[in-house]
Amino acid sequence: MFFDILYGIIGFLIAWVVLGGARVVNQVERGIVFRFGRALPAPRRPGLAILIPVVDRMKKVNVQIVTMPVPAQEGITRDNVSVKVDAVVYFRVVDPMKAAIEVEDYLFAVGQVAQTSLRSIIGKSELDDLLCNRERLHEGLELMIDSPAIGWGIHIDRVEIKDVQLPETMKRSMSRQAEAERERRARVITADGEFQASRKLADAAGIMHDTPGAMQLRLLQTVVEVAAERNSTLVMPFPVEMLRFFDRMAGAVSKSVAAKGSAPTGAASPGQDSLPAGTPVPESLRDLVRPREGEPVDPT
Repeated sequence: MFFDILYGIIGFLIAWVVLGGARVVNQVERGIVFRFGRALPAPRRPGLAILIPVVDRMKKVNVQIVTMPVPAQEGITRDNVSVKVDAVVYFRVVDPMKAAIEVEDYLFAVGQVAQTSLRSIIGKSELDDLLCNRERLHEGLELMIDSPAIGWGIHIDRVEIKDVQLPETMKRSMSRQAEAERERRARVITADGEFQASRKLADAAGIMHDTPGAMQLRLLQTVVEVAAERNSTLVMPFPVEMLRFFDRMAGAVSKSVAAKGSAPTGAASPGQDSLPAGTPVPESLRDLVRPREGEPVDPT
């Protein structure tokens, strides 16, 4: 009698399990129990869930974060540029009851909303925003997808644009624009350098004009720099002031010699420019003013 009762209990438990009376809910899942087609208010937590066979039916809902890629959507931006943009959506179920009841397939629904929202955001944005100002577009996409998803018990964690595909003609145009911009910057920098250098040279010229000795020092410095090259031939400019000095000295010596030739007594006529008596004359100047053989002496 006892064994018959025991065997009956064991058979009942086996039939209960076989018919679905005991289900296991994983840690990342929540169980929604439908009894006679009506959902029970409280979802089943992770662990062993006891159900009534034939009467209860349980649907499991994953509450992990889902990563859903959005296929590339082709659209025309606000500045009339044809682009292809793809994105990725991160979301999770926060209300398993709504995710199981309010929408038939929340994964498919979120994917469709993400595609339509991406096409909409492409039409409202300019190309520069898609390339440089994506943070604002991410916030707009997240808001557009999250608005209907709230009613499905789904929370959108974040939405990001992955890639923006441009036509080849647009790529070439952007490349030429970037090259022109770099060339413009280079020219501006060169012109600014020339302007600063000319200003410094003007200041240096003013200083040299006020201080004549500075020009001679600069000349000597330049000679030293050029003389450092052994294979170079150095042509020295001769100062005009020194030439004028030699010219005056030569004229004075010539007049003195002519005066001595015409007046043996050596007395100079008044008003005539001559050197003072006893003034030594260098031999080099004597060679310059000494008349060559066969040349007449200018009496003046």
